[in-house]
Amino acid sequence: MTSLGDIRDLALRIALECAPIPADAQPRVHQARSMATDTKSSEVDLVTELDTATETAIIRCIREARPDDGILGEEGAATTGTTGLTWVIDPIDGTVNYFFGHPQWCISIGVVDAAGVPVVGVVHAPALGETYVAARGAGAFLLLGDDRIDLTPPPEAPLELALIATGFSYDRERRVAIARAIADLAPRVRDFRRPGAAALDICAVAAGRLNGYFERDLKPWDRVAAFAVAHEVGLTTTVLGDPAGHGLTIVATPELAQTLRRELASLGVAD
Repeated sequence: MTSLGDIRDLALRIALECAPIPADAQPRVHQARSMATDTKSSEVDLVTELDTATETAIIRCIREARPDDGILGEEGAATTGTTGLTWVIDPIDGTVNYFFGHPQWCISIGVVDAAGVPVVGVVHAPALGETYVAARGAGAFLLLGDDRIDLTPPPEAPLELALIATGFSYDRERRVAIARAIADLAPRVRDFRRPGAAALDICAVAAGRLNGYFERDLKPWDRVAAFAVAHEVGLTTTVLGDPAGHGLTIVATPELAQTLRRELASLGVAD
């Protein structure tokens, strides 16, 4: 029987093998941005091609090794398997960063069990040279070049000392709601960050680089792999509302997660 450790290693190998597709193309995409027409649809087309090519390559690798597993991908892949395991793929998380030439983007490959629980996660950021890796019950670690750093539970921080990351929905009304919440919380926390790639934001909490994170409208492929990492270091991961739609995701150490949930509910963000 294949262990979760074996599946983790497979996910890591696939992420590393497929990473050159978007990584090598990023300079070309960034340069093409300045020559694109001034419509958002034209800009999106530039990245969609790389998104699709990367997802196709990842799926091909999965199918070669695990033909009976299910697959759910950001670019439309949705197949049901017979093993109880489903691979959840975001070929380029942080596409706006990718498009503008920022390094804060990643390939996110996660696996959930039959109950939908994340059991394996690989979040690979080629431009940063960082890879977060986890399997249920086997811990989580960060690869920095040839160095492996085992991740341990980050310490609790009170709200006033917490460094918090967030993101903004593409929906205008929800963007406004998050902005208002940040305006209220800003004087009461250490500071805010908005790196722009959900999976990396969640992993940054697991690595102790942030104390907490919240965002509306994440999809499963945005968070599954990173949740596997977060769970292995004892973080609380909460999705309020529709987990496939407009829910609110909160990731933090247990006490801070409760505080953030309470504060965001009082500000009308957690409905």
